[in-house]
Order: sequence, then C-alpha cells, then structure tokens
Amino acid sequence: MERVLRRLAIASLACFAYGTFVEPYDFQVRRVRLKVLPAGAQPIRVLHLSDFHLVTGQRRKREFIQALSGLEPDLVISTGDNLASPDALAPLIDDLGRLLDAPGAFVFGSNDYTAPRPRNPLGYLAGDTSREGVHADRQQLPTEELRTAFTSHGWLDLNRRRGELEVRGLRIEFRGTDDAHLNLDDYRLVAGPPARAVDLAVGVTHAPYARVLDAMTADGLQLMLAGHTHGGQVCVPGVGALTTNCDLAPRRAKGASRHHASGKRSWLHVSAGLGANPYTPFRFACPPEVSVLTLVPGSNG
Repeated sequence: MERVLRRLAIASLACFAYGTFVEPYDFQVRRVRLKVLPAGAQPIRVLHLSDFHLVTGQRRKREFIQALSGLEPDLVISTGDNLASPDALAPLIDDLGRLLDAPGAFVFGSNDYTAPRPRNPLGYLAGDTSREGVHADRQQLPTEELRTAFTSHGWLDLNRRRGELEVRGLRIEFRGTDDAHLNLDDYRLVAGPPARAVDLAVGVTHAPYARVLDAMTADGLQLMLAGHTHGGQVCVPGVGALTTNCDLAPRRAKGASRHHASGKRSWLHVSAGLGANPYTPFRFACPPEVSVLTLVPGSNG
C-alpha cells in the first residue's frame, strides 16, 4: 500500500509540474476548415484570437503572438480577455504588429474591463462564476484605450454593434454582444436577419452562453465565434473538459461544432485561448492555442 501511495504521489507531482511548467507554454495553432461561403468564392483565412490574459513578463507568450503575423490571415477576430494587468496594453499592441493592418473585429471579455484576482480554482468546477456587470472593487483595466487602439486600425467594435467588412471580394456582416459572463449582453440591440446582399453573416461573443448562440442561430447567422472557456483548461485524457464556466456543454469547450436553434443551425467555433488567469496558470491536456479557420464554399444546411 505504501508503494502504491508513493507512486501516486510521484505521478501527481509529475502531472502538476507538467501542467505548470510545460503545457502552458506549448502554444499551438488549431486549423479548421468550414463550408460557409457561397459557390465560387475564394477561401478566406480567419485568425481567431482569444483569452491572452497578457502580463508583461510572459516572454514566451509574447514571442508567439509576435510570430502570428506570419500566418498572413485575411481577417482577424478577437473574442476578448486580452489583458491581465494595466501595463500589458502597450506590449499587446506592439506584439500584434502587422495583424492590426488586416481587416478585423473584436468584442470584450471581463478581463478587458477589470484585472483578475486570486480565487480558488475548484470554484470553476462548482458552477458558473458569472457576475452582474463590472465591479468597481476590482483593478480597472485600460478598456477605452484598448478599444481606441483596435478601432484606430480599422477593426470593428462589435460590442453591442453590427458592422460590415469586404474581405476577398465578399461582403461579410458581423454582429456581436458585450460579455455575457458579466451579463452585459443585450442581443436585442443587434437582432434581426442579415441584410439580403451579404455573402456571410458572422456572430461574435466572448462567452458562449446558450441565450446568445440560440438568438444568433435563429436569426440565420452561418458562423459564430467565441472564447472564454479556455477549452476547459484542465482536461482528463480520454474524457475531455470538465467545465466551460458557462452553460455550454463541456464536449464543445473548444473547436468547431454545430449549434441548433429554432429549426436552424450554425457553425460555432470556440477558441481554447492562449492564456489563463495568472493566478491559476495550470493547463493539462489542453494546450494554449489560436485558431486559423479556412472558410470555403459549401452548404450550411
């Protein structure tokens, strides 16, 4: 019995060391191909960024972000939680570099408004940690400066807004919500069917709550992008994520899946994100990632 306990202790320590010192730095690019474009359209490469939770001392993460411009996307979408400290704004904008010159759009998450603070990681397993609004007792982040940095490069601010971009000759309509995890979403502000002349309708939100996904799907959007889940962050090999910290099923914690509502269906892509709350940096069986979505012609029916 003593030998078994010793082996369990060694295995636990090895897993802890791996999840703390190895996997959080195993940055990866997820590649997905989705049939959502009209016949005859040229493929569109979308770089989906999410959940950087950046602090200035994260050298390896920053080097990975700096290299992303080499992917040469046609479109960049950020689904929020960019910062973990106020002084990370300037490094973030520097690291994004040429990506800011590409057509882009963004929404915010809770860690674009206030910085994270220490918490018991087991709380994520106990249930949804959502809260009402932005709390004044938390360290404020430079939200408006971040918004200006993105919009000054031509990126669409989709927080409770709609907008359009032309990408590779296609007219793409976007709509987004503010962070549903903070209960700041109000889909009524962007609701309604896409304009008739658009080639693709895309929904963008930080936290993939059912109320947002259902409404977007019912309105006929072909593609939805979200983050927030960290892919579960700590997954069980062979089982997958244990939680999404929202009402999305754990089996859909990352990657592409179909969403059904009101007799319609849409593609949903959830990014597992590039970082984590700096107070809970542990990742296991869920490497940090960005995603390249190659959109090609095909039916969404």
